[in-house]
Amino acid sequence: MSIAVSQSSNHLLAALPAQEWARWLPKLELVDLRLGQVLYESGGKMNHVYFPVNAIVSLLYVLEDGSSAEIAMVGNEGIVGVSLFMGGQTTPSRAVVQSAGKCVRLSAAKLMKEFNGSMPVLHLLLRYTQALITQMTQTAVCNRHHSLDQQLCRWLLLSLDRLDGNHVNMTQELIANMLGVRREGVTEAAGRLQKAGLISYARGKIEVLDRPGIEQRTCECYQVVKAEYDRLLPDLVAF
Repeated sequence: MSIAVSQSSNHLLAALPAQEWARWLPKLELVDLRLGQVLYESGGKMNHVYFPVNAIVSLLYVLEDGSSAEIAMVGNEGIVGVSLFMGGQTTPSRAVVQSAGKCVRLSAAKLMKEFNGSMPVLHLLLRYTQALITQMTQTAVCNRHHSLDQQLCRWLLLSLDRLDGNHVNMTQELIANMLGVRREGVTEAAGRLQKAGLISYARGKIEVLDRPGIEQRTCECYQVVKAEYDRLLPDLVAF
């Protein structure tokens, strides 16, 4: 059915040529994503792909003991479900809604038909996938080699890039789950950022007061990821 959202609501959709967009439009569906909603589980069949509009979806790796860590996040710059068109059909990660909002959904069968039948679509989605892989790789490096303060700043900047405004609604416990660290560590790191006047935190809402200050405090990982998205997808709307 036709959707009540413009092509520019998701940057990846906005990069589709006019002919492809006209063909896609009747196949798309606008849906609401709830906080904590699981879009797919590890090893599960994917029935749809998702193009977030004002929501953020975290891709998490979950260990046998139930602990987890975020390996990437997807917002209005991209698509959730790349393993479908990469040929793997499933993935060992879990996709969970980190920030509630709206999303454009397309059935897996229709996406595969477009991917296999249109070179512009194929090239666009493959470039996006390479950028996403860079984010995953850099996240692993960051979690291993950089301080929790730097990791939190990187996470905040990536989240802000995918949201309107300067607020992130997220409890410290959820942030700890995303980063794969203890809640006490996040509390201390957030406290240091707040004491420095960079953020304000209360009741699960983080307000970034000084983005340039956050950018100076983070490690190089944020800029590496952003630069790769800009290089591979220059026709997308800038973050």
